[in-house]
Amino acid sequence: MLPLVRLIGSPVRRACIVVFGWLLDLPTAVATTTAAATAPAGTAAGVPAGGIIQVALGLGSVLILVGASAWLLKRFSSIPSSASGLIRIIGGTAVGQRERIILVEIADTWLVVGIAPGQMRTLHTMPKTESVVAPDAQAPADNSFANWLHRVMERRKRA
Repeated sequence: MLPLVRLIGSPVRRACIVVFGWLLDLPTAVATTTAAATAPAGTAAGVPAGGIIQVALGLGSVLILVGASAWLLKRFSSIPSSASGLIRIIGGTAVGQRERIILVEIADTWLVVGIAPGQMRTLHTMPKTESVVAPDAQAPADNSFANWLHRVMERRKRA
């Protein structure tokens, strides 16, 4: 049973209901007092200021409720996050418009996996190695953006 489900009958739930009930009732109370205080007798107003306040406070309370729900789910979720290191994607490349090949690390094993729409297949299995360096990643390319930007900046300094 998730810890969040256990909160349903708790005092926290009752307090949340009271607070959100008060927040939802507050704009109505403000609207009635504002409309009574600002509207002159015998005139009709287009959009009362209390209506705008009610919408703004309602939107704010919904946003707060969504944020609090996200925080509670993150805090009390029993699902481990991907940061635990059980499965890690080492690298990948696209071999077509919708096809990819990725290298996945699971414990001490690396899997080469082919991914296409609707299917995944293990292409190769190998033991984990300590370091993998791509041949083109050893030395930076001479035509990289950083080198181009450096050359342009040097030309502007000289001019």
